[in-house]
Amino acid sequence: MKVVLFCGGLGTRIREYSSNIPKPMVPIGNQPIIWHIMKYYSHYGHRDFILCLGYKANIIKEYFLNNRPALDIDNVDSNFCKKTHFLGEQVPTLRVALIDTGLSCNIGQRLSAVKNHLQGEEIFLANYSDGLTDAPLPDMIEYFKKSGKIACFIAVHPPFNFHLADFGEDGLVRGIRPSTETNVWINGGYFIFRKQIFDYICEGDDLVTQPFNRLIKERQLITYKYKGFWRAMDTLMDRQALEEMVERGEMPWQPSFK
Repeated sequence: MKVVLFCGGLGTRIREYSSNIPKPMVPIGNQPIIWHIMKYYSHYGHRDFILCLGYKANIIKEYFLNNRPALDIDNVDSNFCKKTHFLGEQVPTLRVALIDTGLSCNIGQRLSAVKNHLQGEEIFLANYSDGLTDAPLPDMIEYFKKSGKIACFIAVHPPFNFHLADFGEDGLVRGIRPSTETNVWINGGYFIFRKQIFDYICEGDDLVTQPFNRLIKERQLITYKYKGFWRAMDTLMDRQALEEMVERGEMPWQPSFK
């Protein structure tokens, strides 16, 4: 299956890095987080990637075009796929399409912009490109296929404990409890879509707002609940936590390290 990676956002919550490089290029260990995500997918046999570029797209392009041998990439398409670079005649280990999808577009617009690059794909994968997990991808895909639904996302518990407050319009608190004692689940950013997803995206729509609500009304959106490792890199603290894991040799998001 092809994998769409959303790489065009500004990454404002991790501005310490994103003022100089796009968020997917923020390093974890000696490689950017997008490399870790691609290694996760490629481990399960999904090696055909479409990168939706926007903010500082040139930095991502330069990374892939300059590091093809080290990344086991044999085919890189850039500049709206008008230009193709080949390495050798063997079957490519990874295929990467670098697609400019606009500087200020939202996720829904970026996905619509690469629709033509998903021709022939009945089912495809997608990712925010800022989170890591050790979720069993084959199980998630099989679960989705059996459901017959149009869209699925991984649902995870928030990695941090916080307190939920219950209060009235007068502001008087009626109760407070830790999030660990609730049934709170969040969108973990790992998606599976059927090609019909594009029928639910109108011009200008963000992905999880209007399209997902349309899917909900038609009972076409499901979640894959996962209680194992998941961590998004939203802030500098998140990045430091992931970096410390790498330094300890703990990388559960890479199946080969289990």
